[in-house]
Order: sequence, then structure tokens, then C-alpha cells
Amino acid sequence: MSDTFKLSRRAFVGAAATSLASPALALDEEIEVERDISEVVRRNISSFRALEWQPYFSNLKNGAVLVDVTSRALHYWSEDESVYKLYPTSVPLSDDLTRLGRTRITQKVDGPSWRPTPSMKERNPEWPDFIGPGPDNPLGTHALYLSWTYYRIHGTHDTRKIGRRSSNGCIGLYNEHVQELFDLTKVGTQVLLI
Repeated sequence: MSDTFKLSRRAFVGAAATSLASPALALDEEIEVERDISEVVRRNISSFRALEWQPYFSNLKNGAVLVDVTSRALHYWSEDESVYKLYPTSVPLSDDLTRLGRTRITQKVDGPSWRPTPSMKERNPEWPDFIGPGPDNPLGTHALYLSWTYYRIHGTHDTRKIGRRSSNGCIGLYNEHVQELFDLTKVGTQVLLI
């Protein structure tokens, strides 16, 4: 199913749509853009629907975090079931960087430092060896370290990454969301990535 829409070049560029307009067009000249509605729906980056914990965990001891890399969403349930949270996330860039399965939170760090992993440094030798806490830190304001080496749930100062395949393996959240999750979770909280 496709529809034709008319919009000004200014609106077209301002909405960050794909660049189909010729630079020779005047800014206020109208252009026609054919858009396949099914394509727009298929590219929806996040699926925000509440889930029940029972299909994924046998209990909620220490609370539970479910990360769905397909829908790019993180679900949290408190041990007493009084709190349920749903957050948009960033997920790994590719399947080979994605780790799925069960893990747990082993450490919580407020104001984390960052060091690239050996494989990240190999792929990006120009990256620095260390970034301390602050606005340039890729881990944002808080990090939840997992039992898997190098894997974290953390914040990000680059909010463009949320809802996208943009990480080197970690799960990213808006800083305000990771701070809230940081306060809700504890060392030992169970985590499942599907």
C-alpha cells in the first residue's frame, strides 16, 4: 500500500527524510514523495508492549531484567511485583556482537570509567584507551556490570543511539532511565537477553 504526500523541501529536509530532493529545488517548492506505508511500519524501531515475567523467569528473586534485542526494549520487574518498568534501549550493531541468554548484575557503578575492549580497539585503533567519568564517557552516568566479561547495561550521553543497533555489545539506556534502573536493581538481579 503506498500513498503520495506533498510537502515543502524545507519540511522534507527538516524531517530528516531520505534525500530524494534535488539540490536545485527552491526551499519552498513542493515535491512529491511516494512512501510505502508498510515500509514505514516495518522500520518501527521499538515495540513498547508490556510483558508478563512468567514466560521468562521461574521467580522474581532479586528482581528481573528482560532485554528484548529485537524490539529494543528493557523490562524490569521488582521482586515483590510492585514495580514494572519498560525502557527503550540501544542494542548491539550486529548479531556477532550480540550475546543472548541468562546473566546477572554483578556490580553497580555510579560515574563509571570506560576502556575499550581488545576487540573494540582492534576495530577502532584511533579510540582512546581510557575515558573517565563525565560527559564524554560512552557509559553515561551509571553502569550495571553483568556476569559476562565486557557486557553492561549503561547510560549514554548520545541519545541518538537509543532505539537503534548502535552498540559494541552493551545495552544502552537514556541516562535518566539507567539511573532509575540503577536505583531499582541490586547486585544479584537476574538478567535475560532474548
